[in-house]
Parts: sequence; structure tokens; C-alpha cells
Amino acid sequence: MNIQTKSHFKIVSWEQSFYDEPEAGAKLARADVKKVFEGEIEAEGSAVLLLCQGENDGNGYVATEKITGRIGERSGSFVIQHGGAIAGTTITDSFGYVVPGSGTDELQGIRGHCSWQHDEQAATFTLDYEIEQ
Repeated sequence: MNIQTKSHFKIVSWEQSFYDEPEAGAKLARADVKKVFEGEIEAEGSAVLLLCQGENDGNGYVATEKITGRIGERSGSFVIQHGGAIAGTTITDSFGYVVPGSGTDELQGIRGHCSWQHDEQAATFTLDYEIEQ
């Protein structure tokens, strides 16, 4: 059975450094990011993002993020991988999934997909998941 949860999140820490800054072309960076999730998911996230800062408002990222806390009545941790292309302020070609085998404790066996949405009111994380027994 697939379950959908939604939670708001806040970025509480963002430490970014460039590792390739050519005079022309895309710049490459790494960011260590910490998040707090509130709502149907009560958790903390710790992510490493690899970023491409292209020219003319084009960007992209890929991330691996460990989420530790509670989904409903279940507690534990799991890892998601997510990314997307960004044109101006619009995220396109985004993806996100739970890494199979990454769940711990009561979240062991979790599988699913996730998405992110940012608007003027809040940042929202949506997780469609199931837990295999």
C-alpha cells in the first residue's frame, strides 16, 4: 500500500564552496545542507549537494540526503537521492527516490519516491512510500 505524506521544511544550514570556477562556462560547487522537517514527517535532514551553476540562469543539482526522525508512528532513518535542472526559478526534470535498503529501525524496508515544491508560503517535501515487511 502506497502512503503519501507531506511536510514543510526549513533549511537551517547551507555551506557551499566552488571546486571548479572556469573563466567561461559552468561553475561547479558542493554544498553541505541541514534541514528540519515539520508535519507528517518530523525529522532532520543532512545532505550533500553537487551543483552546476550554468550561464543565463541555468542550474542543476544532484543530492544524497539522510533523513532521521519520524514518519507517522514509525521512527528511524532513510536516504533519498534527488536532483533536477533549474531554469530561472523553475525546477524541471526533477527526480527523487528512497535508496533501497537504506531504511533503519521502524523504517527498515522503506521504498518510494519524493518531490520538492517551493513557493511564497513554504517549502514542501512530498514522500510517496511503502514499507516492505
